[in-house]
Amino acid sequence: MADTLTASTAEGVLAGAWADEARGIRVFRGVPYALPPTGERRFAPPQPPAPWSGNRDATQFAAACPQHEARDAFVWSRGDFAASEDCLYLNIWAPAHTSAPRPVMVWFHGGAHTSGYAHAKIFDGTELAARGVVLVTVNYRLGALGFLAHPALSAASTSGASGNWGLMDKIAALRWVARNASAFGGDPGNVTIFGQSAGSQSVCALMTAPSASGLFHKAIGQSASCVLPPNEPDLDGKERGTALAAAALGNQPATAEALRTLSVEAILQAELSSNWAARSRITVDGDVLPKHPSAVFAAGEQAAVPILVGSLADEGEQLIPLIPDLDEAGLEARVAKMFGEDRAARLLALYAEERERDPALALRGMLTDRFFALAMQTWAEAQTAIGQPAYLYFMSRVPPAFRLYDPDQPDLKLPGGPRSGGAYHSGDLAFVFNNTRNVGVGWTLEDHALSDRMSDMWARFAATGNPNLPDVPGAPAWPALQAGRPHTLVLDTPMKVVDGVRAEKLAALR
Repeated sequence: MADTLTASTAEGVLAGAWADEARGIRVFRGVPYALPPTGERRFAPPQPPAPWSGNRDATQFAAACPQHEARDAFVWSRGDFAASEDCLYLNIWAPAHTSAPRPVMVWFHGGAHTSGYAHAKIFDGTELAARGVVLVTVNYRLGALGFLAHPALSAASTSGASGNWGLMDKIAALRWVARNASAFGGDPGNVTIFGQSAGSQSVCALMTAPSASGLFHKAIGQSASCVLPPNEPDLDGKERGTALAAAALGNQPATAEALRTLSVEAILQAELSSNWAARSRITVDGDVLPKHPSAVFAAGEQAAVPILVGSLADEGEQLIPLIPDLDEAGLEARVAKMFGEDRAARLLALYAEERERDPALALRGMLTDRFFALAMQTWAEAQTAIGQPAYLYFMSRVPPAFRLYDPDQPDLKLPGGPRSGGAYHSGDLAFVFNNTRNVGVGWTLEDHALSDRMSDMWARFAATGNPNLPDVPGAPAWPALQAGRPHTLVLDTPMKVVDGVRAEKLAALR
């Protein structure tokens, strides 16, 4: 029995624990995939972990990466948790007994690349592992510690580039999986990367990163992409990095050494005072990302792998702030500036229902549809264009709102009731991990049934590149996209397939 709970990796033997002994699901927590990114290793590519002798205890989660508190942030509020700059660890859930190598799923959490952690209870991998996969969840560097670009750091780097440290962490984790998946019964030749929000944007970006080539074989993206052309300056992040360094160092010269000796607290404070996070944390650094991901996709040069991508109906709820006191004239001016005079009238007509309720809702609706529904459909279309299967979904099922990352205090009192937040950003997480019975409040039997099917489809896609469940009675046939036919699976009760959602609106937003 003891041998069942050990795994011999390239670095040494891990001693794990049962996640569910009755079903034979093991868990290995707090496994290092890189050296601590501290001292001279801060603002530098991750280095392989040190080997150890004897059995290393893998029964406790490691600390989260440093981040700002989020005490009053709708469903994304977080309670107390341990954080440390020594945070490059991952966790593995795996069946104890297997006759053939299992598909591997590697999860990158969301949080705007500034917050979050891989060991939140909502990401518990027991249920996915029970569906026959090896599930890996990854902590990666966040905020400026994970994405700061600065001329001094570029000058000190052998690549001549800086930034995207957190993206390099993900690549390092995938290299660890390539070395060690077989120790847990996983198949290193059948790896699916998946993520939500910032994690999904990372999945998208990794499909364009030369150094990630060959490390994964399928991809799942939930609620964020990288395929829309940028509409912001400072693509290499150095302008923001210079402002952050000035805020943190004052009159002290901004050398690589000075930046590496700053306290974590000073860096976090400088993020706020310099407004560093106002633009994309992922940058075009010339190394990990030689050019903007949207250009790679436009040229058809991205990784040729099957994908499964989609979004939710009300992603902008609480995520995209409503502009107070926005009137019709203000709405018209903003729409014309954002989308062009030639499209403004058409868009204003298409969002007439939202305008009648509140002009600010119309603007939020346009932004929601462009940055979520349109972006995910565009990602799927790009993959179809290079001959790869692409499965598109749209979740309209409204879950109860609860504190996703604070399981001890899940209750979230909304004035209109627990389901008045719509199908909100992150509302799919408990469904995908099949944890509606383990986190949150107010779930129904219909929610549990949908969660069962979604986790089945995600696991089936990881195994085969096709999420269809022909052996499950009542499961809909989910066709891959075809050119000009954006087949979309609507995740609701019941599920159904339609030829695209919000088609007129998305066409006008292109």
